[in-house]
Amino acid sequence: MIQATLHQLKVFEAVARHGSFTRAAEELLITQPTVSSQVKHLSQAVGLPLFEQIGKQLYLTDAGQELQATCHDIFQRLEHFDMTIADLKGAKQGRLSLSVVTTAKYVIPRLLGSFCQNYPAIDIALQVINHQQITQRMLENKDDLYILSLPPEDIDLCTKPFLDNPLVVVAPCNHPLVGKTQIPIEALNHEPFIMRESGSGTRRAVQKLFDKSKVSVRVRLELGSNEAIKQAIAGGLGISVLSKHTLNSYGDRGELTTLDVVGFPIQRCWYAAYLNGKQLSVVAQTFLEYLLESGKSN
Repeated sequence: MIQATLHQLKVFEAVARHGSFTRAAEELLITQPTVSSQVKHLSQAVGLPLFEQIGKQLYLTDAGQELQATCHDIFQRLEHFDMTIADLKGAKQGRLSLSVVTTAKYVIPRLLGSFCQNYPAIDIALQVINHQQITQRMLENKDDLYILSLPPEDIDLCTKPFLDNPLVVVAPCNHPLVGKTQIPIEALNHEPFIMRESGSGTRRAVQKLFDKSKVSVRVRLELGSNEAIKQAIAGGLGISVLSKHTLNSYGDRGELTTLDVVGFPIQRCWYAAYLNGKQLSVVAQTFLEYLLESGKSN
């Protein structure tokens, strides 16, 4: 068995993550020579070099990559142990790592606010990213939970729906179709449209409905931000389909409205997802149960 201290593993993990001895030393509040010494002793214990330097760039060797993965498992298990002990003592404390798709930023922060009031000893690490990035983080098992509306089908996930996420047609208030009811979806043919980027869950859901209804819109802009899309709609550049949750900040300003188009809203849900077979920490399980209860009350 390799004789390595927990401190040496922490130092190695920091160097591997930053790709730099200097930045690892700054994070750990120790000197760079100390970092170099700890990595050297660890490399000797392993019996193989953990890094190789080419020019100014630091790379992990094969042994280094294996040790980095092992460190991730070790630190995750220790973190779960701390949370379990805290739970046994009657306290909920620890760290919760969440990744959410960009549209969920209109929903999750409000839920997190009340959750953190109930559990002030829990720290939150929140990543707000697009659908492709969240899929990559799933493949790398980066987080405790993932919040999204269209879970990927090619990843083995456990998914729990917790809140409705209707998609609606959004237009400027001066659009000719405003005020009309039961607008045929064919009326959207050749309308200038502002779409989310390719690969986004919203775009895939919209395109699926358009293909089914044989509707062909004119994509005028592709934007990766819901806020940018709302600004473009308000500026008269076209119409779009957005989550109804994104309209809260615009509801009182009179710039945007929804159109009563047949086939809309597209009924979807927000899901909390995690890798199938993953043992959730006490903190992650607590937040998941909180989400499910919050969804029932909305």
